[in-house]
Amino acid sequence: MAAPQKKDNKPATGGGGKGKQVLGLIKLQIPAGKANPSPPVGPALGQKGLNIMDFCKQFNDATKTLEAGMPVPVVITAFSDRTFTFITRLAPNTYWIKKALKLEKGSVAPGKTTAGKITRAQIEKVAEQKMKDMNCEKKESAYQIIRGSAISMGLEIVE
Repeated sequence: MAAPQKKDNKPATGGGGKGKQVLGLIKLQIPAGKANPSPPVGPALGQKGLNIMDFCKQFNDATKTLEAGMPVPVVITAFSDRTFTFITRLAPNTYWIKKALKLEKGSVAPGKTTAGKITRAQIEKVAEQKMKDMNCEKKESAYQIIRGSAISMGLEIVE
């Protein structure tokens, strides 16, 4: 099995390019500053033989400046020598949309009931915040992605 590819098409290797064998990637979403050994963190890291407390300490240190409880997607690369690296991403689109509108949650029946209204300016602001983590290069593409998230949350788009 080949090593996973990063965006620059170079294999994801351990620190310093020593060529450590990658055991796998672990993708989790953990509240900022609140990583602990309980599920889902403990079991996911334990399966790969990683030091759970070491990850929790490093993750909590890396996210201590973020808003407490903000959901933080993290991609952990596990290596054969039981070391790891991780990359944190920005919170999901729905988090930023709810925060911009001060909503508690989206609609329980999107398309049938609305949870609120969102303007193009608000969508553009969220798109700008998320741009570095999105799989697009144009602002209009980012806008369309956030707009789609807003629609699936049951929000009415006000142009």
